[in-house]
Amino acid sequence: MTPVEEKPPRALLAEAPRPWVRLLPRAVAFVLFLALLPTTIQVLGVDYGLDGGIASGLAVAQTAPLLLAVVRPLRAWYVVFAADVAGALALLSVDFEARLSWPFPPMEIVGYVGLCLALGLRESRRTLLMVWPATAGAGVGLEFAAPDGRSGNGTLLTILSGAALVLGGALRERYVAQRRLAEQESISEAERGRRRLLEERARIARELHDVVAHHMSVITVQADTAAYRINGLPPAEREEFTSIAATARESLGEMRRLLGVLRNEETHGELAPQPGLTRIGQLVDATARAGGPVEFTPCDADVPEAVGLSAYRIVQEALANVVRHAPGALTRVALSEDGEQLTVLVVNGPPPEPPAAPLEKGHTGHGLVGMRERVRLVGGTLDAGPLPEGGFRVAARLPLTERDST
Repeated sequence: MTPVEEKPPRALLAEAPRPWVRLLPRAVAFVLFLALLPTTIQVLGVDYGLDGGIASGLAVAQTAPLLLAVVRPLRAWYVVFAADVAGALALLSVDFEARLSWPFPPMEIVGYVGLCLALGLRESRRTLLMVWPATAGAGVGLEFAAPDGRSGNGTLLTILSGAALVLGGALRERYVAQRRLAEQESISEAERGRRRLLEERARIARELHDVVAHHMSVITVQADTAAYRINGLPPAEREEFTSIAATARESLGEMRRLLGVLRNEETHGELAPQPGLTRIGQLVDATARAGGPVEFTPCDADVPEAVGLSAYRIVQEALANVVRHAPGALTRVALSEDGEQLTVLVVNGPPPEPPAAPLEKGHTGHGLVGMRERVRLVGGTLDAGPLPEGGFRVAARLPLTERDST
């Protein structure tokens, strides 16, 4: 088994959308390091009287890990915590003025509190519950060793570090909750789109069933009546027509069982003629009655029923979108056929007056989903989108002959 490579940790706030927020932790850590390193050396060496080498070593150990805290705050905490405790013990070996803080000088408190904030932003609650008792224990324990009865500031460090841990943890959990909510909303929107796509496919399947079932019914009737319509039909041909009729009835039964699966409980209609090119004029008239002027260029070509049904549904959805989103806009519906394909064009301009309130809030794009499914079903192409001067354009090209899928 090959070992799994550990992914390098990401910096604090690396997933923030704004660049300055992503750079903020590094900038704060760098500023703290530059400010605290010389200050710590100066205070420990001059004010407290520690040896210069010891003061420098402690200063580096207490401040340099702040740069690491941007990526690995827990590892930085181990070093800084040990260095702060070691510094407090080292101060017991020198005689410093009573006015000076002990066991933690002010610059150590600033660095430690900043480190605790980084811990809260990155680590889990379990880790934070380990860090804070260790800090409190060290602070209280060192206060008992205060020289000459001086009062220590371990309690102050305990309170400030606890507040920083709580603040960082609260910010981290808030960010995690917001991210999960955004992910859930994204998943929900994708599921709604997928559900709408499946519903549209089922609707198309139901409509195509009605179209194909009509043809199968015609085949069955013609095959059953062939012996009566054709005089002198030989027995072999009569048996062939009987077999054709039986096969057609069996196929029709299978399609009806399929329809029973696809139709929902609210669908009560049986086999019914599906709308085609000749019914598009009724859609145009209905839209005009709703208050929107429509210019219509009809097409009387004889097209396959699946193509005519797709054209009807595309125009239906496009005109519905005009009524919903651009009421009163001038709309042009044009159908044309050149022997190879049927072109469906629906173009509307901007509404004469912006509606006081939209008829529907939000733009789900479900209508375009249905259009694309229908166009894909017959092997055509769809071009839909807003116009530069305002309005919307839907152009579908539906082939009149079946195309190879390869």
